Amino acid sequence: MRVLLYTGKGGVGKTTVAAATAVRAAQLGHRTIVLSTDAAHSLSDSFDMPLAGESVPIAANLWGQETDITDTMETYWGDIEDWMSALMAWRGMERIVADELAILPGMEELANLLYISTYYYGGDYDVVIVDCAPTADTLRLLSFPEVLGWWMDKMFPIGRTAVTVTRPLVRRVMGMPVPDDRVFESVERLYSHLNKMRTLLTDPDKSSVRLVVNPEKMVIKEAQRSFTYFSLYGYATDLVVCNRLIPEDVVDPYFEGWKASQSKYYKMTEEAFAPIPILGVPLMVEEVVGMPMLERMAEALYGERDPTDIFFRGHAHDIEKENGYYVLTFDLPFSSREDISLTRNGDELVVRVGNHKRNIILPRTLTRLPVKDAKFDGDRLRIRFDLSAENS
Repeated sequence: MRVLLYTGKGGVGKTTVAAATAVRAAQLGHRTIVLSTDAAHSLSDSFDMPLAGESVPIAANLWGQETDITDTMETYWGDIEDWMSALMAWRGMERIVADELAILPGMEELANLLYISTYYYGGDYDVVIVDCAPTADTLRLLSFPEVLGWWMDKMFPIGRTAVTVTRPLVRRVMGMPVPDDRVFESVERLYSHLNKMRTLLTDPDKSSVRLVVNPEKMVIKEAQRSFTYFSLYGYATDLVVCNRLIPEDVVDPYFEGWKASQSKYYKMTEEAFAPIPILGVPLMVEEVVGMPMLERMAEALYGERDPTDIFFRGHAHDIEKENGYYVLTFDLPFSSREDISLTRNGDELVVRVGNHKRNIILPRTLTRLPVKDAKFDGDRLRIRFDLSAENS
């Protein structure tokens, strides 16, 4: 059983890549469902057929879904939304406005992600392929379970006890809506689903994040930042897909400049994501819409490979807190200290080993900290960032 999440900057072709992957997985005999959790659905456009808020058969072993936010919110958020809406209406807000504001930012997309664990644990499918929202939204959603987990651990028991004690007085004296047990049970149910989902998505044997990029500087830089934060939150990236490469046999002079630019930024992609494998997809001769074109893209992308395989195990780099330092660690086999040099440029750390270099985008926390030292531990390079400088 595998869960594959495809994400990338808006417009890079992640929906098409996800759809083509689903087609190939189904052709290999895997019972596959592909679903869109992007608020702006385009999966149905990619398959050139209507999809709905529930699973719809597309081809042999293949189903698709564009999640229906109304049903999902009712299932996972309904009781909480009702109470928040009543509370804002009590404060004098018009009811229709209160109903809209009761849905917190990001909750729609987050609720949609809960389908992943539902399908995974339901056992009806072998592969769940997710066409995620653009990277910035996906990062926010995938970090949400940790934020909610902190709130539940620190505040929820106290809040529930306090409300139980004060509910009769507040209702009688102030007429204020107070959350009842249904609301708290909804919060617990939502938290349980989110926690289950995070456990699933951070298991590298079950789930993989796959970044879709174009050979363009801005796209690659955003993907680097996303890659760093995926690693920070424990999500394993096992593949980078570089989409819309102009084929070498295109000899029209108009494209020579584009080909040179793409060659430059493809090399930059290799430097940024090593040792994560990179698969290239040529720019197709026509729009990739419908099953025949999706099959052609899948063939160009995967060849004889099974897209449900794990293409890379482990994390390209790890960040941990240790004895007053943040420690950035990554593999540099067959290297010595004399071969290595480090330079920093804003939030980018450049590691050079001989004639090769690796570009790592640092989390915001580390950009403010000086490098204390860099040492080898076997084949792994450990770079320590001094936490004491943050408070000085």
